[in-house]
Amino acid sequence: MTTLIHPTAVIHPGAQLHPTVRVGAYAVIGERVKVDAGSVIGPHVVLDGWIEIGERNQFFPGASVGLEPQDLKYDGSVSLVKIGNGNRFREYVTINRATHADETTVIGNDNLLMAYVHVAHNCVLGNQIVIANGVSLAGHVHVESQAVIGGVLGVHQFVHIGRLAMVGGMSRIDRDVPPFMLVEGNPVRVRSLNQVGLKRAGIADLDDGKTLRQLKQTFRLLYRSEHSFKESLVALQKVAEDSDSEHIQHLATFIQQSNTKGRRGVIPRRGRSHG
Repeated sequence: MTTLIHPTAVIHPGAQLHPTVRVGAYAVIGERVKVDAGSVIGPHVVLDGWIEIGERNQFFPGASVGLEPQDLKYDGSVSLVKIGNGNRFREYVTINRATHADETTVIGNDNLLMAYVHVAHNCVLGNQIVIANGVSLAGHVHVESQAVIGGVLGVHQFVHIGRLAMVGGMSRIDRDVPPFMLVEGNPVRVRSLNQVGLKRAGIADLDDGKTLRQLKQTFRLLYRSEHSFKESLVALQKVAEDSDSEHIQHLATFIQQSNTKGRRGVIPRRGRSHG
């Protein structure tokens, strides 16, 4: 089978395309691009720079991947974009390379990035993430697997968004979003557990509902307790130590790491500091 390439596409002879890759009209593919089996590169897509793309990815018209980071510190070094398998990048999605030599912007597997999503330099995305239209992820943002991010919002640089979190549209995300939580607003606040997401992922039914009950307990401890946030964190560590649930342990570890030097810290309680 020969590669299915529209005659108007511009492809550098050095690009490595699997024979099953399809390339649409007026697409541009640079010298250092590698694309694996079954991927579809739509009309007017630009893939340039050092890029490794896995299998069965689909790039809709106007997407642009692998260009230089929008970072004044970038000095022309060889940096990368690495994309896994089964992702869909809708119209005019942009994904930039990392800033420094040998660093990588990473997209995992089976993600959906809707129209006009921007993924800046050094971002790391896990698997099965949904990001709605018009979302901008600043540099060094990490999004864990199965998170859902609503449309038309910005995420501050270095923010981490936890597993199975749900972020409401038009929010301002300037702190870390804990796993399994539903957050929304400007200023952003944790509103509840992401119970719909937990149910869809099958977590609500684990251990006859024990995991869900423990997650509800930790939500109340962190965001509805009369104790200080520091006191609640100590209590959460105790809950995690006594629990055999990987989800409780993951939540405790995420929040503990979020409050270390160099991180943004988790979303605070309404009207309260973390003291």
